[in-house]
Amino acid sequence: MKEAIATKNAPAAIGPYSQAIRTEGLVYCSGQLPIDPATGKMPENVKDQTRQSLANVKAILEAEGLTIDHVVKTTVLLADMSLFGEMNEVYGETFSQPYPARSAFAVKALPMGALVEIEVIATR
Repeated sequence: MKEAIATKNAPAAIGPYSQAIRTEGLVYCSGQLPIDPATGKMPENVKDQTRQSLANVKAILEAEGLTIDHVVKTTVLLADMSLFGEMNEVYGETFSQPYPARSAFAVKALPMGALVEIEVIATR
């Protein structure tokens, strides 16, 4: 059985999907764009966008009683791989060892012109 997780402390879904889904001890968090839920705006640079995307992830996890330390897998989507180093710097400040498994991809474009989008899988 699966259940949707939703919080007003992260941006609402902008399509037919859930912020996150809980099932059998795992939480699957949809890709989080760097949208500030209070203003609906995105920061301009990739470091600040990464911080905001991760803040949105944290808010969703907190709604489920979890922390960033419960994350076991991340997927990072970037508008350009030249942004990887700056994203990775902020990412490294957020996660601690043992680090989650991670994939990172450059994509042709992200919704709303974002530079980064981050999705995670967390476990209880």
